[in-house]
Amino acid sequence: MDWNRVEGNWKQLKGKIKEKWGQLTDDDIDRMEGSREQFEGKIQEKYGIGKDQAKQNVDDWLKTLH
Repeated sequence: MDWNRVEGNWKQLKGKIKEKWGQLTDDDIDRMEGSREQFEGKIQEKYGIGKDQAKQNVDDWLKTLH
């Protein structure tokens, strides 16, 4: 799935996001409003990982979406 589709279906994907990244709160997810940059930044912050690792994690997650 490409990011444009994720952005368009952000609210519907909220459960899948929380399933994968449980440390993200509902407020975190709502504030991102589908922004990949904010999403990756919040993953970096919550999980203490680097920018490249956060990007890779998101890319890997995108591959699992149908």
